[in-house]
Amino acid sequence: MPNLTKIPQEEGIDHTLSLLREGYMYISNRRRSFHSDVFATRLLGKKAICIGGKEAAEIFYDNEKFKRKKAAPNRALETLFGQNGIQTLDGEAHKHRKDMFMSIMTPEGLKNLTNVTKQQWQTAVDKWERMDKVVLYDEVQEIMCRTACQWAGVPLKEDEVKKWTNDLGAMFETAASVGPAHWLGRNARNRVEKWIGDLIVQVRDGKVNPPENTALHTFAWHRDLNGKFLDTEIAAVEVINILRPIVAIAVFINFTALAVYHFPEERKKLESGDEKYALMFIQEVRRFYPFFPFVAALVKKDFTWKGYQFEEGTFTLLDLYGTNHDPKIWDNPEVFNPKRFANWADSPFSFIPQGGGDYFMGHRCAGEWVTIEVMKVSLNYLVSNEF
Repeated sequence: MPNLTKIPQEEGIDHTLSLLREGYMYISNRRRSFHSDVFATRLLGKKAICIGGKEAAEIFYDNEKFKRKKAAPNRALETLFGQNGIQTLDGEAHKHRKDMFMSIMTPEGLKNLTNVTKQQWQTAVDKWERMDKVVLYDEVQEIMCRTACQWAGVPLKEDEVKKWTNDLGAMFETAASVGPAHWLGRNARNRVEKWIGDLIVQVRDGKVNPPENTALHTFAWHRDLNGKFLDTEIAAVEVINILRPIVAIAVFINFTALAVYHFPEERKKLESGDEKYALMFIQEVRRFYPFFPFVAALVKKDFTWKGYQFEEGTFTLLDLYGTNHDPKIWDNPEVFNPKRFANWADSPFSFIPQGGGDYFMGHRCAGEWVTIEVMKVSLNYLVSNEF
């Protein structure tokens, strides 16, 4: 038997309120105080292990050691993810569903996304010139909703744009909320799921014909490992797993605008049109500013890591934000410096703003390429226009 080390333990009955209060810094604060990338605590009334750093990400995305099914709290499923979506799957079922997502992430598909995004930005900028006041976050959410629906093949009525923009936004804005805010997000999801579910039925009945290779077309006709079409509700959840994250890119775009404003010396470099530097800038925005604080999984089977015992079924959180600001990985992590990506080794575990691991075999977000392409177009409009 190996000599096991006791995992540092946070004292107290439950620390859910501390998590809600400290948010993105909760895990990082304790990693520093314990001088450890692993610690145990209690969250939502049960034992939890929190981990962070590159090596922690490597172990977290080992599908032999962790599983995602039943890991996400119901609160997140009812607002952010939806029931029985890809985030809840493991093994062959996950890989088969992931292949469905990756099938629309082709070079041609991403080029089409770029063109759609440019079109929607230009239309919006033309409109803004006639407006006295522009609230960037609200306007960009609408741009992203229009972009997402057009790219996904989802018909969007003009008089319903604001309604669906608000509902898709509420899903990610209320994911960690309680009380009325949670119900706002939950009701928003129910409305959007019904909308998309009705469209799935209409596609299968031949009443709506989205372009091939779009999410609505591909997901409506996708067959599972048993050769059956996805349930209407599940197909709707997966289409929303395209729409919602694209609308959520509005958060990164607003952080991009903030960075352009706060670091005027960067704007001068971006105005040169250097595409490589623009990508470095985008990656630094994704590293520097917070998006997801952490991701959850359950220990699949007992294992030992760094002398610590991980027991089957233990709820585990990986510190995304803290890993992206880890001084053991990044020099001066609290300094905004796009040049750090000039010679970046492209590790799938050290830079994890949207999760880590392999795109095709693992749980790394399939929409990461989408995020980068949309941010490239958006950055160009932010730099070339005075806001």
